[in-house]
This record gives sequence, structure tokens and C-alpha cells, in this order.
Amino acid sequence: MTAPSIYSDIHHAADAKMGIRLFTVMVLDHTNNQAQRVYTSHPDAYPVTGSKPMLTNRWSRHVLDEQKPFVANRTEEFADVFGDHAVINALGCASVVNVPVIDRQRVVGTVNFLDRAKHFSPGRVAQLIALVERHTPKLVEVMQEPVALP
Repeated sequence: MTAPSIYSDIHHAADAKMGIRLFTVMVLDHTNNQAQRVYTSHPDAYPVTGSKPMLTNRWSRHVLDEQKPFVANRTEEFADVFGDHAVINALGCASVVNVPVIDRQRVVGTVNFLDRAKHFSPGRVAQLIALVERHTPKLVEVMQEPVALP
């Protein structure tokens, strides 16, 4: 299975189960302190050529350091850590779940689900975490491959 197909499989499984307006996957480059987008459901707003610096903030402490999923069900809960919150809102999204992909006690990437406000109930969050965990061995494998950008 290729990297795009595993990402697509997770995207479509989550969308079929609960609806997902925006889905992205980021691979982390700890050496260069960058996060590289490698899959997106919205290439115009969030192209796979996009990368961003890995900042130190409450999101990074929660997801990267504590290795826990980040859940925010209103824009106000993530606007301070997502500089692109206006773009997220313009796509009709106001809630987010970022699930870390962990390999040998290190976060190597995140799988990101976004939708309307209050979309991610505790039950839905648990389903998304389980979905990512089921695919973690393959995700870790493909996240180690060099990123081929269009």
C-alpha cells in the first residue's frame, strides 16, 4: 500500500462513519523543525507542498510532548495555536481532532480531522483514535519514506 492510498483509506473511512469536511496528514521533520503536509482533502486551500515550522505552544506540548490527541470543538479552542484558523473557518470547519502517529516514543506525524463546530463528540473522537491506531504500523512505515511532492 502506498502512502497516498493509506491516507486516502483513513480519510474515506472517517468520512463514511461521521463526515469529515477537511482531512490532512502531516509528517514531522524533527531535524529541520518542520511539518510537511503529505495528504489533503482540499488541495487548493491546503496543498501538499505546504510546510510549516513546528512551534512550541500548548498544541505542541499536548500532541508532540505528551503524545495525546488534540481535540477542539470550537474555533476559540484552537485559534491561538492555529494561525490559519480563518482559512479553516472559511472551509466550514470550527472543530478539529489531531491524532499523533507514534513510533518508538516519538511523534512522526499527525492525522488531522476537521468539521463543523461541536462535531467531535467523545464517541467520535474515540472512533478516530481507534482508526488511526489500527493503521499506525503502515502509517509509520510510509511516514519514514522520502516525501515526493508534485
